[in-house]
This record gives sequence, structure tokens and C-alpha cells, in this order.
Amino acid sequence: MDEIQPTPAARQAEDIHICPSCSSSFVIPVDWAPSTGGRWVVHLRCPECEWTGGGTYSQNVVDRYDETLDSGTEAVLQDLMLLSRANMEEYVQAFAAALWSDRILPEDF
Repeated sequence: MDEIQPTPAARQAEDIHICPSCSSSFVIPVDWAPSTGGRWVVHLRCPECEWTGGGTYSQNVVDRYDETLDSGTEAVLQDLMLLSRANMEEYVQAFAAALWSDRILPEDF
């Protein structure tokens, strides 16, 4: 039986974190600067398909994008913390095993 793949939701003009080319949700800002009338000029790049683009967006759209970026940063930092902890636990276990089996001697330091 064929597996059904979900189709990505249609990209809205306000969803500047979604790539219009490949639908990746990892579009990053290359540069942004204030414009007239409380708007922002934002240059964007997709790290997955190398699409580049951008435009001039309202403060509300940029605020939502900034919140999306903050949320993504928090998720990456959380994953990094978990990975670091798992690596440290592995190192500690290996070190303790070496100590208990007399494979580490004072002259190793």
C-alpha cells in the first residue's frame, strides 16, 4: 500500500519563514532594515534550496517572523543541550570504566 504524503499548506504572503520554492520552514534573514511607514525591507535565503528573495513587510509580519526565529533558536538550543548532556554522560561512563579497570594511571595526567 502506498504511503500518503501530506501536502504542505499553501504559503501565505505573511509566512516569510516558509520558502516559496521548496516549502522549507527554515528561511533565514540575510539582512533587514527599517523602511518608510513602519515597514521593513527583509532579504531572505533558504538554506535547503538556496532560494533568495525578500521584500518589504509590515511590522506585524516582521514581528511574527522574529517570534518564529526565536522559537527555532530555542528549539536548536534545547537539542544542543540534550546532545551535550548525552555526550558528557557517555564520556563520564567511559572515564569511570577506565578508572575501575586500572587503564588510567597517575602518569596519564
